[in-house]
Parts: sequence; structure tokens; C-alpha cells
Amino acid sequence: MNGGTSPGGGGWFDGLDPADDDGAVAAITDGEADGPREWPALAVEAGYAETESDYYDRLHEATRRATRDAVRERERADDQQLKHAVRAMDDTERVANELAERVAEWAGSRYDDPGTGVPYARALAQREVTDPTDERLVSLAGRVADLADESAALRASIERTAPDVAPNLSALAGPVLAARLIALAGSLETLARKPSGTLQVLGAEDALFAHLRGHGPSPKHGVIYVHEYVSGTRPGQRGSAARALAGKLSIAARVDHYSGDLRPDLADELDARIERIRGRES
Repeated sequence: MNGGTSPGGGGWFDGLDPADDDGAVAAITDGEADGPREWPALAVEAGYAETESDYYDRLHEATRRATRDAVRERERADDQQLKHAVRAMDDTERVANELAERVAEWAGSRYDDPGTGVPYARALAQREVTDPTDERLVSLAGRVADLADESAALRASIERTAPDVAPNLSALAGPVLAARLIALAGSLETLARKPSGTLQVLGAEDALFAHLRGHGPSPKHGVIYVHEYVSGTRPGQRGSAARALAGKLSIAARVDHYSGDLRPDLADELDARIERIRGRES
């Protein structure tokens, strides 16, 4: 776009001081026009720019700033914060578990009471030591405990905030799975636009690409497998359960994005659908 109307009808920048960057951004964001006009000439005539080249320089800068402001605002949106939180939770949990293995291996070379996992690292972090090497080992164990605690705190935060961001998705999937689906899609809006079949296999991209290359079967589910309605259904009916769950989650995401009102009937309908699917097993 090269311009838009202002209340005075003289173009985007009519009546603006050339130094008024905020006004230029607002004009870029809110301006509109019924049809094309000679916007550079109007800007020069109005005294906003000295030349047409100057006009385009000012337009470029205002457009770039408007875009930057829009991106910043989008990144601060609640669903983006939820995305960052669930990714941070997964990262801290993964690193804590990896370092716990390192701590256990190291401790096994120095102590007669070896153990495994984060609980062992947490206990080891409380040990009183004076040897310099043991001090480093115990310090590392303390870092493992801190990371595990941070992961737990992030999970608690997600469980509190996800129902406000995506009430229906959280009600059906649980807050953490809802946040993970939003993170995999990139945003609640993107998730809401995806067909249920795509939502069903979110998180199984490697298996899907392998299938498309002819190296494996088509995946029946991605991260939604952790939902009890999928993992708790017998393998023969698991694909049907995954499709039913994905269908309702897709609807829930759309309701959350476009209206935001809680629809308890979605959960009731899903419960009834899963009950019928599981009834085929008997």
C-alpha cells in the first residue's frame, strides 16, 4: 500500500508533524482509502515530506515501526506466553533428567550408595562434603534439583493460566496438553485453523514424514496419545478414540479463539463418543 485517507482526506500523513512517529504509525495502522490517489504528491503538498523520495523514506520507516510494534504485541499475547512456558517446562525437565543421569554415573564412581534419577540427585545435594571434587558433584546435584523445581513451578503456572487462555481446550485436554498443542501449532489462532486430522498428529511429524516417504505406517496420533481417552483405550479402537478426541479438540480451539465462552456440552459429547467407542471392545 502507498497511502490511505485521514479525516482531512489528504492522505495518511495529512496534518501530521514529520517528527510525529507515533502519529505516522497510527495512520499506517488505521488509515484506509476508497481508491488509489497520488499519495506522494499529496504528502509533499501537505508539507509532510519535502520530496516524493522523502515521502517513501518516511513511509518505509513508519511501516517498519508499525510492523515491529505489531510483532511485539503479538509475542506478548497470552497464548504466546503459554507457548514459551510449556517449552521451558519441557526443556527444564529434559535437562534435569539428563543431568541426573550424569550425577548418578559420577556418584557411582565415588560413593557406595549409588542411586538414579532426580530424587537421588536431590538427596545427594544435601550431602556435607569437603573434598573439592565432591563439592562439584554435590553442586551439580543441586542444579538438577533446582531445574526439577523450576519445571514443577512452570507446570503449576501452566495449569493456572491455560484455562483462562483456552478454556474449552483445557477442559477437554487438560491444561498442560492444551498448552502443548498451542505450542506445537505456534498459536491458538493457528491451532484453531487446523483441521482435526492435522491436530490429531501434532507432535508425530517425524513418523508422518517417514510415512509420506514410504518408510512407515501412517501415525494415528501425536501428543494427544497422553490423553487418557487415547492411551486408556485398547489398541484396536485407539485410532477411533484419537479421531474423536481430535475432532472435539479442534472445535474447542475454534471456540476459544473466536468467542472464548466455555461450552460444557463439548466435554459431554466427547465422553459419550468415547463410551460408544470403548463399548465396541466388549
